[in-house]
Amino acid sequence: MATHFPDGFLWGGATAANQLEGAYLEGGKGLSIQDVMPQGIMTPPTAEPTPDNLKHVGIDFYHRYADDIALFAEMGFKVFRISIGWSRIFPNGDEETPNEEGLAFYDRVFDECAKHGIEPLVTISHYETPLGLARGYNGWANRGADRLL
Repeated sequence: MATHFPDGFLWGGATAANQLEGAYLEGGKGLSIQDVMPQGIMTPPTAEPTPDNLKHVGIDFYHRYADDIALFAEMGFKVFRISIGWSRIFPNGDEETPNEEGLAFYDRVFDECAKHGIEPLVTISHYETPLGLARGYNGWANRGADRLL
């Protein structure tokens, strides 16, 4: 019986931006659907963000990413599946140009991963559509919104 992972096994962890980043109104980030869903899908969305939404703080990865990534490295992680906060890059979801502050944040995160030999595995959406797309286009349900991708 084997007592080790096979060659090529991706040892690592996964996160969702809306669950860990915090800083929901920093760095030019726009609102996402998660910002008005304090209880997730268990209750209807609120009209505006409310103070009971713990996702607004998360684990404060936005400010503590270097320490967190160092802990990943200490655990021997070689891959980090991270979702990009779509509304951090495109605050409303339909901008022509990205938010440079959001891009700079992820550049710093990826540089920190590289420093520790951790390969980022990126997803763009983890239940975090920009609120502007959800309200203006009905999110993924509107086939006309595919022009935005």
